[in-house]
Amino acid sequence: MDYDKALELYEPVLGFEVHVELNTQTKMFSDAPNPAARGNEPHEPNTTITPVDLGLPGSLPVVNEQAIKYSISLGLALGCSIAPSSRFARKNYFYPDLAKNYQISQFDEPIAFDGQVEVELANGKTFTVEIERAHMEEDAGKLTHIGGATGRIQGAEYSLVDYNRAGVPLVEIVTKMITGAEGDAPELAKAYVSAIRDIVVSLGISEAKMERGNLRCDANISLSPRGSGKLGTRTETKNVNSLRSVERAIRYEIQRQAAILEAGGTIIQETRHWHEDTGVTSAGRPKSDADDYRYFPEPDLLPVEPSLELIEELRAALPEAPSLRKKRLQEAWGFSDLEFQDVVNSGLLVEVEETVAAGAAPAQARKWWTGEIARLANAASVDASSLVSPLHVSELVAMIENGDLTDRLARQVLEGVVAGEGSPGEVVKSRGLAVVSDDTALLAAIDEALAAQPDVLEKIREGKVQAAGAVIGAVMKAMKGTADAARVRELVLERAQQ
Repeated sequence: MDYDKALELYEPVLGFEVHVELNTQTKMFSDAPNPAARGNEPHEPNTTITPVDLGLPGSLPVVNEQAIKYSISLGLALGCSIAPSSRFARKNYFYPDLAKNYQISQFDEPIAFDGQVEVELANGKTFTVEIERAHMEEDAGKLTHIGGATGRIQGAEYSLVDYNRAGVPLVEIVTKMITGAEGDAPELAKAYVSAIRDIVVSLGISEAKMERGNLRCDANISLSPRGSGKLGTRTETKNVNSLRSVERAIRYEIQRQAAILEAGGTIIQETRHWHEDTGVTSAGRPKSDADDYRYFPEPDLLPVEPSLELIEELRAALPEAPSLRKKRLQEAWGFSDLEFQDVVNSGLLVEVEETVAAGAAPAQARKWWTGEIARLANAASVDASSLVSPLHVSELVAMIENGDLTDRLARQVLEGVVAGEGSPGEVVKSRGLAVVSDDTALLAAIDEALAAQPDVLEKIREGKVQAAGAVIGAVMKAMKGTADAARVRELVLERAQQ
């Protein structure tokens, strides 16, 4: 159904569950290396596991102290109250990537509760998203489905299980029911997840790379017949792995559910999978309610009881709030409201900030991230942050400012970096893309171009300076764009004066 038509008939009701992988050095309940830790290289499958991660008989979990501190810091940054006592529970369900057949999580006694996040939309509106809870848990393993056309379980010949991720520390942030977003619902979803990413990055507790699974969003949505006050049946779109996809998935589900309801159909309470290539969701499994998981207190772990001194110590150590940070950065960079909003809307504030910190001029950092890099990311349907590092963008900008590259050449260098050919310097060397600043080589190319267009010098002497453009174009073509056009122009005009 058309999106605007769907909104005429129904009111969208949203809810989000954002999972944040913590970057502690070891896992949540064992001393196995944490694959989500900063700087850790990918490991061979099933090599960063212990008996605890697999739930083998006789193994006992031990809580990661740093993970608890990170969780408290995140709760405080979300404006939550910190529970004086919280406890772990067993969430029972069977799935091949869950070796124990239960997940250690928190249920009725989470570590943080009742918070809120202020979200700013591109149209200038602000929206307060209320946080119900933030609780600690462990991640499950990862299934890789072999065979079939989609890489999903449907149609696969068999599946492989990698338990390296099993036991990675997670904080799950659960919102309260969100109403009143109306037509801004898709953008609110993107802006909220972006705000959470900004918070965890500022805290330094997670790499927050959605494409790597460090930060994952489950998006719940239902439709209420307009003016009825009745809640509809919700679906949960699982593990959406980019900001752009979160926005698109919400929009699609609104249209899909509205079409079904208007045709007299029924919405099934289920999980759904987002397909980036086709822009649609597909059915997963029926969604269980909490009582279906048979939660009960984890018998092998004591309650978590942080002292008031620890909580206040962590509160005092909180970094600058993202909203205040944005105001500070805009002033420091000298951006207009429109320029700064362009960066915020792109979801690339962190990348631009890190590029500036690496030495690039703010205007150049904004130009490349929101321009050419964003274009390449959209073409590949990925987040721009996954294509190139801020350090490499800074290096690219420095080469432009030093006169080693033109913008045209820089775009070619960027394509090489994105293709995995190395750093900008390495791509320039391997592809031979550096600007030719040797006057001898330039003069040789100019003389060759003038020989083919002997009337150009006379036209320039007559005051028709624009005639130099034909020679400049010929030189740039002959040198495959590596000539400095400004310097070529200077040399052509000098020739005309001789």
